[in-house]
Amino acid sequence: MTDRPGAPEGKRFPLPLSSVTGGARKPGTPAPVATPQTATQNAARAVGAAAQPPKAPAPGPRAPGYAAPSTQSAPAAQRSDLMATEAIRRAMVARVAGQGVKDPAVLAALEAVPRHLFIEPALSSQAYIDASLPIGHHQTISQPYIVARMIEAMRETLRDSKAGNGVTLGRVLEIGTGCGYQAAVLARVAQEVYSIERIKPLHELAKANLRPLRISNLRLHYGDGMLGLAQVAPFDGIILAAAGLEVPRALLEQLAIGARLVAPVGGQVQRLERITRIGKSEWTSETLESCHFVPLRPGTA
Repeated sequence: MTDRPGAPEGKRFPLPLSSVTGGARKPGTPAPVATPQTATQNAARAVGAAAQPPKAPAPGPRAPGYAAPSTQSAPAAQRSDLMATEAIRRAMVARVAGQGVKDPAVLAALEAVPRHLFIEPALSSQAYIDASLPIGHHQTISQPYIVARMIEAMRETLRDSKAGNGVTLGRVLEIGTGCGYQAAVLARVAQEVYSIERIKPLHELAKANLRPLRISNLRLHYGDGMLGLAQVAPFDGIILAAAGLEVPRALLEQLAIGARLVAPVGGQVQRLERITRIGKSEWTSETLESCHFVPLRPGTA
């Protein structure tokens, strides 16, 4: 997911949305997707890197309503396991920073959220490697880098205007809750997060995974993500965790003016797009880098 095609290419366009994906482009090869097999091969390296973790960014401001579970009363053995997990997580964040993610609030959020709580116990040894992992129903938890990159891209307007010092997004929409991991990270950099999942068992899984974290500024919805949530729009940012041939019109129209939507776009060859709403019926689009996501589908399952 980390292949970069070069400097972002800007363009200005009105509707229709086919212009988001239109224009001649050279065919490319999508970035490789890590599988459980390749993740297993890399797991040892991730644990080894944690033995002497690089210096991680200082924790950023906590978003309203986010309360991490207390560990002060945990038995000594559990505290030891927690310290080891935190060291591995710091090493993961250092790798993500080395791949180009610079937003301190995003890096702090990535460090704070325990990714191992969102995957099956059998894959816990692979929780902090930079790989996507299966979560069932032909879906995956995205690799840590791409989670951080998408959130950083959505926040860059704030960083440009206020240097990212203690600034949080207002209302954010996520399409594709999955297991709930990206929603938990978003909740640390936004005041309100709404997340939609179309697969009922995954919606229930996300609720179960997020419950111990007691995140009060996060609302999960079961429904068709391609329709968005018009009843609580407009949004200050929208993130899609699945790739369509174009961005659904309903989602673009639910962006606030000046807000940004970040989404993978394409079929076999996908690219990460950042779309900014600049007027009532006008948006601009930038291509950020190559990526590979599961397909965006309508309806519920």
